[in-house]
Amino acid sequence: MTQPLNWAPNKMPRTGCSKSLSLMAVSEMETAKKFHTGFPQYTRTPLVPLPCLSENLGISGIYIKDESWRFGLNAFKVLGGSFAIAKYIAQKLGKDISQVDYNALVSGQTKEKLGDITFYTATDGNHGRGVAWAANKLGQKSVVLMPKGSSNIRLQNILNEGAEAGITDLNYDDAVRLATQKAKDDPCGVVIQDTAWEGYEEIPAWIMQGYGTLSLESMEQLIEIKVNRPTHIFVQAGVGSFAASVIGYFANLFPDNPPIMTVVEASAADCLYRSNLENKLVNVSGTHDTIMAGLACGEACTIACDIIKNHANFFVSAPDWVSKIGMKLLAAPLKTDTQIVSGESGAVTAGLLYALLCENEYANFKEALKLNADSNVLLISTEGDTDPVKYKEIMEEPC
Repeated sequence: MTQPLNWAPNKMPRTGCSKSLSLMAVSEMETAKKFHTGFPQYTRTPLVPLPCLSENLGISGIYIKDESWRFGLNAFKVLGGSFAIAKYIAQKLGKDISQVDYNALVSGQTKEKLGDITFYTATDGNHGRGVAWAANKLGQKSVVLMPKGSSNIRLQNILNEGAEAGITDLNYDDAVRLATQKAKDDPCGVVIQDTAWEGYEEIPAWIMQGYGTLSLESMEQLIEIKVNRPTHIFVQAGVGSFAASVIGYFANLFPDNPPIMTVVEASAADCLYRSNLENKLVNVSGTHDTIMAGLACGEACTIACDIIKNHANFFVSAPDWVSKIGMKLLAAPLKTDTQIVSGESGAVTAGLLYALLCENEYANFKEALKLNADSNVLLISTEGDTDPVKYKEIMEEPC
C-alpha cells in the first residue's frame, strides 16, 4: 500500500518573530550575494520556466531554480558554508565581511594572520562538500562526518575537496553532536553547521544568510520575465535552515502580501510537520530511512523554527514516491520545456505540485492553497544527481 502524503495548515502560535526574521533581511542577503559574486566560479544558476507543464496542470506558471549549476558542485549548499566561513574569518581579522572579498580571503597574508583553522561539520553530502570546497579554497582544513547509510559517491566528492571525511554509524543528528564535540576538543576547531541550538546560533544564521543569494537571484530572474511576485512557494526542509532562509526573504520582501509558502519534509524525518500538529517542538529519532538524504534530519534548527512558525502557511510530510515523481517529471519534460536533472531532495516539491494538481484525493489541499489559473509557483531544485548511481536506479524504476 502506498504511504499517504500528509498536509496540514500552520496552526503554531505566532510570536512576532522580529529578531529571527531580521536576520533574513533583504540587506543581509544582499551582502551575501555581493560576497558570492566575487568568486571566480560565480554565475547565476538558471531559473527555468516550464510553460508546457504549467498549461497542462492548469496554472499560470511554474518556475524552477536549478541549483545543479552552483559553483560546479551540483547543489546550493556551498552558498551557506562559504559565507559563514568568510564571516568567521572576517570576524577573526576584526573586519566586516564587506571589507573581505574573495581575493583577500585566499591571500597568503590572511592565512598567516589567522594561522591554522579546522572546520568541522556533519552532512549527508552537499553541505559537507560545500564546507570542504570553501575551506580548501581558503587554505584551511576541514573534517566532515556523514551519517550511517550515506552515499560512498558523496563521500568521495568530499574527499576530493581535500577534507578528512568518513561515514559514521550514527544518524544525522548524532553525527552533528559528534562533529561538535570534535571541534571542542581541537584548539583550532570551529563548527560550521547548518542547524542551530541554544548557544550555537550565530554561525547558522550566517549560513542562512548565505543561502539568501539563491532567493535574491530568483527574484531578479522572475522580474526579468515579468513575474513581479510568485503567488506560491514550495520549499524543502531538513533541519529547516534553507526553508527559513527562503521564507524569511520573501516575508521581508512582501510584508503586506507574501506568497503562500509551504514547507515540505520527508515523511521519515518530518519534525516540523509533527511539531505543527502537536503545537510543540518534536524530534524524530531513528535512522530516517528515506531516499531524500538531504532532508533526513530529525531535529529542527531553533532559528528556523522561529521564522517558519510565524510565516509558513502549510506543512507537508512527503513519502519517497513524491520525490520519485518529481525526478521523473523534470527529467522527461513536456514538449518544449527544458529538462532538469534534479536529485532526490531537489525534486520533491515538483512531485508534490504535480500530485496535488492531478490527484482528486488532494483537491482539498489544492483549494486551501488557492492554486488556480492565476498562480505563479516558485520551486527550488536544490541538487542535481549528486549520487549518479542512485539517480539512474530511480530513473529506471517502473512508474
